[in-house]
Amino acid sequence: MTTTSVTKSDELFASLPSGLDLCYQTFGSPDDPAVLLVMGLSGPMGWWDDALCTRLAERGLFVIRYDNRDTGRSTKLRQHQLGRTDVVRAFLGLPPLRIGPIDLAVKAPYSIGDLAGDAVGLLDALDVQAAHVVGVSMGGMIAQTLAIDAPDRVLSLTSIMSTTGRRTVGWQDPRLIPYLLKRSGPTRDSYIASSIASSALIGSPGFPPDPEASRRRAEVTYDRGYSASGVLRQMMAILTQPDRTAALGELDLPVTVVHGTADRLVHPSGGRATADAIPGAELRKIVGMGHDLPPQLWDTFVSAITDTIARAS
Repeated sequence: MTTTSVTKSDELFASLPSGLDLCYQTFGSPDDPAVLLVMGLSGPMGWWDDALCTRLAERGLFVIRYDNRDTGRSTKLRQHQLGRTDVVRAFLGLPPLRIGPIDLAVKAPYSIGDLAGDAVGLLDALDVQAAHVVGVSMGGMIAQTLAIDAPDRVLSLTSIMSTTGRRTVGWQDPRLIPYLLKRSGPTRDSYIASSIASSALIGSPGFPPDPEASRRRAEVTYDRGYSASGVLRQMMAILTQPDRTAALGELDLPVTVVHGTADRLVHPSGGRATADAIPGAELRKIVGMGHDLPPQLWDTFVSAITDTIARAS
């Protein structure tokens, strides 16, 4: 069903039993089937563009987008401080660091499972019993984990440019590693410059990002509450996630996996492995797509999401 106009809510807050507050926003009518959009590393909910959310709502869906913990206006866990050395050791899969009897191992402050629990808490706060879940990159990891941990809350799953947690798939282009670990700088201008450069590095070569659009997105991201330490905490959750391959094989719901052939941040093998692991999953490979959501492909994403939802009917 198509609606003639879409209601967009103000930014609201859900208080979770864990003590966290998640900032969220909705599009469309709560009487329609719910779609939960889960963003990736360091990405606030606005990275799900208003126009994309509106297109989904116009298809008769109640669209929910939100800031993950440590992102945007949601709770920042600044009491948990990490250094880049901790992230590098986790990236390399090194054993705990010990000096004599002193254990210097740094544990991830939270896990992908905890982030999936946040999503369940948000659904509870909105009185949504079950939703169609869509996740991008780290958000895909969260969405997969949500489907595994709370299968009664997930009606369908669309996993975009993500992976299974197995280290032998979905790897990063080694040439990106120095940039990923580089500090963006302490000022707004330095963050914006770094963000624009990042968009150019990992974006879609077949659908080049508009530098001005990248600048506007960076400005809004910083002004809504960018947290460099929060990015490190999310990175640790990603780097310490388990291999979900076996658990994904137990899923029984409609699943579509979308991945770009030119993704340098999460190699396309991550998408293939995800689709191979889940019985009946459909893999949609997009030629020329990198690690972003280009406006030129919004209709493609809407089609993947709504086709998956139709399979759940």
